[in-house]
Amino acid sequence: MRDPRVASLRLDAGPLGRLLALLDRDGEEARVVGGAVRNALMELPIGEIDLATTALPDEVTRRSSAAGFKVVPTGIEHGTVTVIAEGVPFEVTTLREDVETYGRRAKVAFGRDWRRDAERRDFTINALSVSRAGEIFDYVDGIADIAARRVRFIGDPGQRIDEDYLRILRFFRFHAFYGTGLPDPAGLAAVIRARAGLDTLARERVRMEVVKLLAAPHATPTLATMSEAGILVPVLGGVPYLAAFEMMAKVEVAAGQPADPVRRLGALGAQVVEDADRLGDRLRLSKAEYARIASMVDGWRPIAPAGSELAARALLYGLGADRFVDRVLMAWAHADAGAADPRWRTLAALPQRWSPPAFPLQAADFIARGIARGPGLGRALAAAEAEWIAAGFPADAPTIAGIAERAAAASRSD
Repeated sequence: MRDPRVASLRLDAGPLGRLLALLDRDGEEARVVGGAVRNALMELPIGEIDLATTALPDEVTRRSSAAGFKVVPTGIEHGTVTVIAEGVPFEVTTLREDVETYGRRAKVAFGRDWRRDAERRDFTINALSVSRAGEIFDYVDGIADIAARRVRFIGDPGQRIDEDYLRILRFFRFHAFYGTGLPDPAGLAAVIRARAGLDTLARERVRMEVVKLLAAPHATPTLATMSEAGILVPVLGGVPYLAAFEMMAKVEVAAGQPADPVRRLGALGAQVVEDADRLGDRLRLSKAEYARIASMVDGWRPIAPAGSELAARALLYGLGADRFVDRVLMAWAHADAGAADPRWRTLAALPQRWSPPAFPLQAADFIARGIARGPGLGRALAAAEAEWIAAGFPADAPTIAGIAERAAAASRSD
């Protein structure tokens, strides 16, 4: 079948068109597969474009290199190479089929059967392919599921999950992005039965799926379903704060902030620093991700729009703009006020109307006033900075000099 929506893929032009023309000839066939086709039919933004082909990896490499394209063997053991055509990367994978399955692993051979290749994928909406001529191939009723906004496993859900337990989380992640209403009943029943398999997964893989899910348009109801299914607590290693997550999603919109998965993870899984420690270990968060969540939950409770402008500026000065917004939104998400409260919106927007100045004094200013290097110098700098902040970040030279004199005098008298 054909559909005008696949025109957004530009199958006959640009680097994709030239790569398809290169691989789709001389006895071999190549098609665009997977998410790019799905998103085109759903009229959603198209990101990376993947290709499948009957040509073996060596032949893909030979043809691409001869055309002047760079080839990187990113997954050669699985039949995948990355072809960089005119600066644009495309994953190109040779058709595969399962010739023997046992437990969570399958012995895979390269093949030339497009149907069998489609049937070994995870969800129907991800198994569509489109030829260079714009013809869509649907072997598993994926088009019907796209129309119904339904995420459904291909074939037996239990078998698909046994092949890779990460598909439990992918089921929810894809539903949060592309599904509506309740998840597919057969799929939901299967993931509940197999949920113990999550314990066998590398935590880095779990983190990757969770982070993607949290930014999805329908993340809130999906997380509620995961909680009811007994899946969310093991993933987070603790009790989820679903109400805080829902409010965080709302206040992000109200504050004009993007859907930030790390910020949302902090709202969902942490209220104190010990929670951040648990999340960091459970999901193998990066140092930057852990530090950000720890900062969010450290001291958000006293924050309120009723506080003084100077106190807000002092907090912004100490935290920096990004962490200031994180902490304010965390407090807002736990406040009694709704997402439409203008006072909270004004507080969250402080970095847009005021930029913290640099502290105008340096160690040399105190050494010139007779303070020797050592602990006393550090105390003098800290005292001067505290007074400068309390005074409202003055910029005039006489005031700054007076602050330096008082801090130096206090340090000399210690």
